[in-house]
Amino acid sequence: MALKETIDAAIKQAMLAKDKVRLTTLRSIKSQIMLAETAEGASTDGLSADAELKMLNKAAKQRRDAAAIYKEQFRSELEANELAELAIIEEFLPKQLSEAELVEHLVVIIQRVGATGPSDMGKVMGVAARELSGKADGKRISEVLSHLLNNTNV
Repeated sequence: MALKETIDAAIKQAMLAKDKVRLTTLRSIKSQIMLAETAEGASTDGLSADAELKMLNKAAKQRRDAAAIYKEQFRSELEANELAELAIIEEFLPKQLSEAELVEHLVVIIQRVGATGPSDMGKVMGVAARELSGKADGKRISEVLSHLLNNTNV
């Protein structure tokens, strides 16, 4: 089932359950899907699975960033709302890699690319971002990769 149909079914369930936060979040996702489908140059077949994944990751990143800002400003009620929306969006994303799995994948990529230190960060990050797209957040990949390249144990 395509993401749009899955979201439509979830919207109906949220309406029946009278879950306002879930309903608002799902409607936001549906709105983004519809905007992407009607954008100039968009395919008439609808969104590809990759495009849907990118859209959901972008929405999740927006919620994470907003929650971090609210946390810095001691706005706990707004932070809680963003985190609740993030949890709903993450239900539709593929399972994220654990820290150990991410390190394992990055070590393999580092060895394959032949990276030797922090100066090779860009080279490795390009490959890692492509291969781990949707499985791990770019910021998280960058942090772990930086740590691995700065250690001489690689």
